[in-house]
Amino acid sequence: MKKLLAGNVLYIAWLQALVAMLGSLYFSEILRLPPCNLCWYQRILMYPLVVILAVGIIRKDKAVPYYVLPFSALGIVISFYQYMLQAGVISESQAPCSVNIPCTTQYLEFFGFVTIPFLSLLAFLVITLCMIVFTRYNYSHEPRK
Repeated sequence: MKKLLAGNVLYIAWLQALVAMLGSLYFSEILRLPPCNLCWYQRILMYPLVVILAVGIIRKDKAVPYYVLPFSALGIVISFYQYMLQAGVISESQAPCSVNIPCTTQYLEFFGFVTIPFLSLLAFLVITLCMIVFTRYNYSHEPRK
């Protein structure tokens, strides 16, 4: 089971990045929800992951976590920050967004806590965990020199 999971985590991470990218495009282009500054930063970090992970999969690059983790870790920080802004834990005066498109506006909310920044946070967490599993599995199964 471990080998099956470890062998597929790059595909899981790539699929997660793809779904997150398509989801954000759906929210802005189909539902016409305008992205705030923090949403744009999250997009800037998520969209390249689709390509980086695809290239890593095609090339069978065991170093792909080193390319992915800086993006996903920073994405976790930004999406968590925005989620805390929306939850009211961080003051709205600390938001770097404009008056026209505030970072605290909750366009969607499911189950009382699932918002767009929460979905972004979850996506970045899944990708980060996949990279950790991939790294641990690959480096624990290398022959010793």
